[in-house]
Amino acid sequence: MHPAAEQERQRWLLPVILVAVVVAAAAAMVARELYATVAVERQAQPAPILPSAGTIPISAQPGPRDVRATQDATGHPLYETVRQLLQTYFDAINGKNYARWKTTVTDARVKDMPEDTWRAAYRTTQDGSIVVYRIETGPVSSARVLLTFVSKQDPADAPLELPAECIRWNVIFPLADVEGEWRIDAGPTGASPQHDRC
Repeated sequence: MHPAAEQERQRWLLPVILVAVVVAAAAAMVARELYATVAVERQAQPAPILPSAGTIPISAQPGPRDVRATQDATGHPLYETVRQLLQTYFDAINGKNYARWKTTVTDARVKDMPEDTWRAAYRTTQDGSIVVYRIETGPVSSARVLLTFVSKQDPADAPLELPAECIRWNVIFPLADVEGEWRIDAGPTGASPQHDRC
């Protein structure tokens, strides 16, 4: 190759190599940030739990107040929305905050449970050990959530058929999309839950 041509080739080759190195470094930095963000998001979400037959002693009931879930439930696209909705719902009951509870349910549910009735029903109730097992989307703007939780209350405030201090509940909450927000609805699936003594 002619020396002048070789010199010309070297003159444009160096900038091309420099650009390639800068692009590769920038891509590596972007990838590192992306992986770090994903890792932080994964750490922020509570790990799914496995169904367990173990029980918490009565003295420690009703158990943890945070909403947890099985692997099946966490894989559903609505999971995070449902988790936040249920957390607010149970926090409102535990904190005796009717106004906050109303933000989690439909108007039909509010009509079924006016404030005086609600306060009498949940006067001594504390809920915990809340586990979402399954989320099923139904017809348009509806879904169902299968969950379990434990309530501890004065036996006088427990259901008439089971006047116990500690009750383990298996319920299906119907959900309705109300103007773009999911709410817990009234309906037959939530009206007759299964429950037994802890």
